[in-house]
Amino acid sequence: MARVVVDVMLKPEILDPQGQAVQRALPRLGFEGIADVRQGKRFELEVEGPVDDAALARIHEIAETFLANTVIEDFDVKVEAAEADAAAKAES
Repeated sequence: MARVVVDVMLKPEILDPQGQAVQRALPRLGFEGIADVRQGKRFELEVEGPVDDAALARIHEIAETFLANTVIEDFDVKVEAAEADAAAKAES
């Protein structure tokens, strides 16, 4: 089983009030030097079977029609190693 991550972010030209609120709060909390903050969403999908071209196409369709509002948001799809593979590598 593999994990596919879909990161959804507002397009750069879209105002991000939540990111701006965090950016304004950081100096008051003692965190200096942060020029900009953008807020987004992360979806982790556990995929049964191999993540081949057909599975990725299906996930892109899910992201485009359900996870992201493509009028104002961009999305990125990344395949991560299965947790079992990661655990096996850690043991080696």
